[in-house]
Amino acid sequence: MPDPVQIRLDLSHPETQTIGVSIQWTPQTRRQTFQLPVWTPGSYTVRDHAQHLHSLELLANSEELAVRRLAPHQWLCDLPDLSPLTLNYQLEARDLTVRTGLLDPDFASLCLAAVAMDIDGFRWSPHRVAVKAPEHWSVHLPLETSPEGWIAADFDALVDSPLHAGPFQAEPFTVQACSHELLLIGTPPKGWPPNFLSDIERVCSATCRLMGTPPPAGDRYQLVLQLLDQGYGGLEHDHSAVLQFSWSALAKPKGYRQLLQLIGHEYLHQWNVRRLRPVELRPYDYGQSVITEGLWFAEGITSYYDLSLPLLAGLSDRPTLLKDLGEELSSVLMSPGCSVQSLAASAREAWIKLYKATPASRDTQISYYRLGAAVAFCLDVRLRQRGQSMAAILRELWLRLGRQARGYSRHDIKAALAQWDADLAADLDQWLDQPEALPLIDCVEALGLRMDPVPLKHPDHGLTLKDGDGAALIQRVRRQSPGQRAGLVVGDELLAINGYRVRRGSDLPSLLEQQDCVSVTYARRSLLKETQLFPDKGVDHWSLDWDPGCTTEQRQLRDRWFEIV
Repeated sequence: MPDPVQIRLDLSHPETQTIGVSIQWTPQTRRQTFQLPVWTPGSYTVRDHAQHLHSLELLANSEELAVRRLAPHQWLCDLPDLSPLTLNYQLEARDLTVRTGLLDPDFASLCLAAVAMDIDGFRWSPHRVAVKAPEHWSVHLPLETSPEGWIAADFDALVDSPLHAGPFQAEPFTVQACSHELLLIGTPPKGWPPNFLSDIERVCSATCRLMGTPPPAGDRYQLVLQLLDQGYGGLEHDHSAVLQFSWSALAKPKGYRQLLQLIGHEYLHQWNVRRLRPVELRPYDYGQSVITEGLWFAEGITSYYDLSLPLLAGLSDRPTLLKDLGEELSSVLMSPGCSVQSLAASAREAWIKLYKATPASRDTQISYYRLGAAVAFCLDVRLRQRGQSMAAILRELWLRLGRQARGYSRHDIKAALAQWDADLAADLDQWLDQPEALPLIDCVEALGLRMDPVPLKHPDHGLTLKDGDGAALIQRVRRQSPGQRAGLVVGDELLAINGYRVRRGSDLPSLLEQQDCVSVTYARRSLLKETQLFPDKGVDHWSLDWDPGCTTEQRQLRDRWFEIV
């Protein structure tokens, strides 16, 4: 086994927003390659972290060696001998996301997949980490500590460990006798909710109940919450999760519940996606896109259960769960992309579509998070009809595959389902491969519920407009909408309706009210044009509610479904 790789990170000049990186190792061969990952696990798109790197040098015995670039993210050096090497470079850190890195005078938040080099031949060797930071800062890494700093079992463990540093301290909390810590960055204007820490414990404990095991991370789990003026999202890790949330949303009851759901979502990822992982992601290939359809299970199943974790934790009620689930199912029913892109395709195309969406993407794409959650709901209902649950299937896959660090495929999921319902296993192929194949309304009705369309308050034109400088520009034209039938396209500037000037999108409702047909004047590439638009009533969203006429059998099935686990 080669000696550990030594990594030193210099954060001592945060005003420069630049990290100094120094990596030392002893090569095993005289041809040495090293690369910076092009993507961050958990975020499935190529980000080319090397774009922020400069001033790279490779030294042996204090002398600089000639390095050749093989790819934008990869370098090669033919060595004169096997003397110890030191690789130095600088990284600009100006991007505060959970997938990249920020360093400024307030704090540092670094995803190490955007920082550390993968040295060929040393991926599975231990990596020791030392950090130099301003004196008044504390440094937090969810790794085992060592006299010099921290130690990671291998490169994967290293880049799976987000680094946070600044003038703050972690708060301890406990989940099923396992010691965790909460790192809060930022403070809401009215302070944190009084029971915030205990509510987090309850949501995390409910997640353990769902999975039937203590947290896989054991005593080493770090939850990082960055509170911002705007932001929502998270990134899961084996021993941590980094979340971003808006302080303005936190002040609202729905916002607080969404935060608890987000915490539960990332906490559940300890099991589903981090350890129970699609087979194509075992091991990770940091140098290129890795296509897998398993993302629908990794994120869709997790998204389905994060809605119910506050209820399972005793922090919500059944009507609230129905409201949240209804919004999720409504988003699927309202998405034109459902008739174009299958769920399996959505997962396989994540690298080039989901993370690079445009306003027009909804017309041809569907999120594997949301459609995946809808599939999870239908699977759960069908399994409940057989005396089983999706939670039990998830636990079985965890025990059989995840706990042994084995990847799963569609075949494994179908085999688990077939034990209880062979038809359901066959149906899953249709649900994954065919657009609009999901029997969503049937499964809703099986629980004695109903989905009701809620009409728009104003005439539907099917246009999404962007206001700017007294102009209304078309950003999106919904498929098969009045706007599309009128021949309007993205980029057109709306000028007038029936001769009345349009300066902003909010002008349209009153101009279209009680009109069966209107004359639209618009500009395309600076040329004036006219067309006829026929607005219709349209659906604003779908509402999930109780069906007062449901049968006793439906109510009993619904009660079993509300048990969650």
